[in-house]
Amino acid sequence: METAEGAGGPGGPDGSGHRFGCASFNQDSTSLALGTKAGYKLFSLTMVEKLDCIHESVETPDVYIVERLFSSSLVVVVSTAMPQRMNVYHFKKGTEICNYSYPDNILAVKLNRQRLVVCLEESIYIHNIKDMKLLKTLLNTPSNPSGLCALSINHSNSYLAYPGSATIGEIIMYDANNLNTVTTIPAHDSPVVALAFNSSASKLASASERGTVIRVFSVPEGLRLFEFRRGMKRYVSIRSLSFSPDGQFLCASSNTETVHIFKLEHLGPSEGDEAATWTAYVGKMFSAASSYLPSQVSGMMSQDRAFAIVHLLSSEQRNVCTLAMIQKLPRLLVATTSGHLFIYNVDPLDGGECMLAQKHRLFGIDDDQGESKESEGSEITGPAQACPSYAATAALPASRPVTATLTGYSEDGGAKKGEVIPEHEFAAGPVCLDDENEFPPINWCRDGTGGGLGRRS
Repeated sequence: METAEGAGGPGGPDGSGHRFGCASFNQDSTSLALGTKAGYKLFSLTMVEKLDCIHESVETPDVYIVERLFSSSLVVVVSTAMPQRMNVYHFKKGTEICNYSYPDNILAVKLNRQRLVVCLEESIYIHNIKDMKLLKTLLNTPSNPSGLCALSINHSNSYLAYPGSATIGEIIMYDANNLNTVTTIPAHDSPVVALAFNSSASKLASASERGTVIRVFSVPEGLRLFEFRRGMKRYVSIRSLSFSPDGQFLCASSNTETVHIFKLEHLGPSEGDEAATWTAYVGKMFSAASSYLPSQVSGMMSQDRAFAIVHLLSSEQRNVCTLAMIQKLPRLLVATTSGHLFIYNVDPLDGGECMLAQKHRLFGIDDDQGESKESEGSEITGPAQACPSYAATAALPASRPVTATLTGYSEDGGAKKGEVIPEHEFAAGPVCLDDENEFPPINWCRDGTGGGLGRRS
């Protein structure tokens, strides 16, 4: 679940040509969410040629965080108008389920079917997503002005990764299910700027602010498994990291025009020709020598080059990338702050230069009025399908939401200095967020046993 900010966080669109405040793919890359000046949009990513807008909301302007939970109706939204408040919506019913306020600006929200994590600059809040009960507050975390963190999508292993230092590339791996720190990884020499788990939560990828090396570690042990070099000529800013659904590939986008795709494989004699065997032999020699060679030298020797690449039209735009299976074929998806989604075909056998399959506009004609026409060249371009109106998607009238303030919460989730934790108001009946077979199976109970939150009647 990767996110690109159009204007660098809680400030939203800044008039610098960015078309939206943020873009994020959901946990299994089946939908794309956009935070816009007017509200937010949700797109379905089931086809290459067609991009369906399944929902558009204009109720909350200047959205800079929007996250959808898999293919469910649960959407989390944060606006620049109230950057300390998180709103949780059932978008298909057009209702707000609840909202929470925090002592500082919200920088990131991550969620899986078990946990919802809210990241502030110097603290992290962990909720049980089934009833929104606050389980843990991690206070005085190292300064994290970008809100960098990653939550594994495998809810049976809900691992949370976040920077362990503001000056060096240390990563803290936290078990969000059992609520304890698992390990600390000395990943890089410089501060970490990108993190991503694979779908099974067995690997964690990271990149530092230098942007030249991407490393992959085992989870939960924190052992280095792979090291990839995306470039040596210059330092770059890594925008996003994302594993393929099967965990065999890792893509990385940056502030340059190139997106790299790396293949996670260990070459050996059983895997092919003399070149592969020689590469494996030399790799073993370098690995053995790395214990006494200078770190810069041993690091340079252990790099693997990109398996496949994509050259974008521009390097000026912020972007977010993901690898997904669409119509049974592997694709690379790149959403840019110019308001476009690029879909590329990926050859899983030979790699190489990826071919552009489709380019979609994420904004309709009405959104584009008054803007200069962009040169398309030989691009394959298609407009996004019209979004249903908010009224058309609202099955129930909007109801007054529950508000809970977390300012007085302490490390163990209790109250400070005798403050009373606000009693939650419960829904008149269960609020079902799993439309038929969709996830999550969330029960918003009213018997008081689960700390449930719900709508006011």
